[in-house]
Amino acid sequence: MSPHLPVLLAYSALLVGLGWFIGRRVTSADSFFVAGRKLGPGLLFSTLLAANIGAGSTVGAAGLGYTNGLAAWWWVGAAAIGSFVLAFLIGPRMRREAESRNLRTVGDYLEYRYGPQVRTLVTVLLWLGTIAILAGQLIALSTLLTVVAGTPKWVGCLLGGAVMTLYFMAGGLLSSAWVNMVQLVVLLAGFGLAVPVALSGAGGWDAVVARVPADPGYWSLWRNGPSGWMYLALLGPAFIVSPGLLQKTFGARDDRTVRIGTAANALVLLGFAFVPPLLGIMARASHPDLAIPQEALPRLLVSDLPVALGSLGLAALFSAEVSTADAILFMLATSLSQDLYRRSIKPAATDAEVLRVARWSALAGGTLGVLLALVASTIIGTLEFFYSVLGVSLFVPLLGGLFVRRFDRVGALAAIVGGIVVMVALRLGTGGKGIGMVTPAMAGLMASLGAAAITLAIRRTPATS
Repeated sequence: MSPHLPVLLAYSALLVGLGWFIGRRVTSADSFFVAGRKLGPGLLFSTLLAANIGAGSTVGAAGLGYTNGLAAWWWVGAAAIGSFVLAFLIGPRMRREAESRNLRTVGDYLEYRYGPQVRTLVTVLLWLGTIAILAGQLIALSTLLTVVAGTPKWVGCLLGGAVMTLYFMAGGLLSSAWVNMVQLVVLLAGFGLAVPVALSGAGGWDAVVARVPADPGYWSLWRNGPSGWMYLALLGPAFIVSPGLLQKTFGARDDRTVRIGTAANALVLLGFAFVPPLLGIMARASHPDLAIPQEALPRLLVSDLPVALGSLGLAALFSAEVSTADAILFMLATSLSQDLYRRSIKPAATDAEVLRVARWSALAGGTLGVLLALVASTIIGTLEFFYSVLGVSLFVPLLGGLFVRRFDRVGALAAIVGGIVVMVALRLGTGGKGIGMVTPAMAGLMASLGAAAITLAIRRTPATS
């Protein structure tokens, strides 16, 4: 048996145990959804950063680095840029709205601002995307265990699904915030040590450069292959308006907490963005013939590091995937219980009933994520779909609602439908490649903005006789 496997199993048990210990304090829907609105900067920072460093930011970005080189920086770098906007422009405003009107979810805000039709449309779109990104995290976990112990894909999917579902069901945002703090310590320590040791083991930077492709594009930070600055259109808006992130800021105790916690998360992401591509490049130097690039990072940790450090690195990787998965469960469970159950099925539901539905929703979401992960193939593919849907459907309605007083339900619906139709049409028509430098996500955002602008102009023009 691999010496790394017992470490991962023990670590999994620790996370579940801590989540259930904290969860004993969660007895109301308010505690489950927004942690009583008492999170300080430290807990907000750790739960945001742990959510943002997931399968795409580690296994996926390292796979992109293995194939495309330094341009893979933009996968995480774009998220950092979006997080700065969230910290100073969107997050504090949304937190104030949430506190003053007792809003628990982004769906609550959409209904307050535009009515139930917009809330329902966005909710359905996000359910589809949410299961996709959850599957992406579980694919990464299955890849990890396949490399470590040779286990079949379903074992990794089931283990990851069980861990994140159990500790999230126990206490929602409160459990996640405390478990995420532990995960973050392991994550940063593991990756912080892995980079210099792996580089030393590869013979130093000059040796790495000598053994990877001579193509100058491999060392371009701006673009190579599918990687590059184009990710800014895909990921930047998604990290500004993601319900999973915005709803974490609803749990902050004040605006200062949102600015400090979210900006600190963005700063760390800016630096961390270099780590997975560099590890992918080192893996390319040491293992040039990998058939599956997304195995680059776990292969490096298992084969090229001492056992103790490799185990820490694998625990860090496990932390990254599970912590992001619990953020996705948070988004799904709160949406199903608050946006569907309390709004449409049983408006008179008690807090205890909503809390029970939220926990069962988490279990159902975790199960669906496992099932989709078993049939999906790539991490980046599932994540690109989710981020496209998220950014195109929410970016214009949320920013329009916050900053344009005249922006109403008709404009929001036009922006959502117009953007999604164009994005899906271009994605299907080009196989996801887009036209030239215009990706489906870019086209969808432009169409959404255009539809909103046209609607505002038409409704502003006075009728003539």
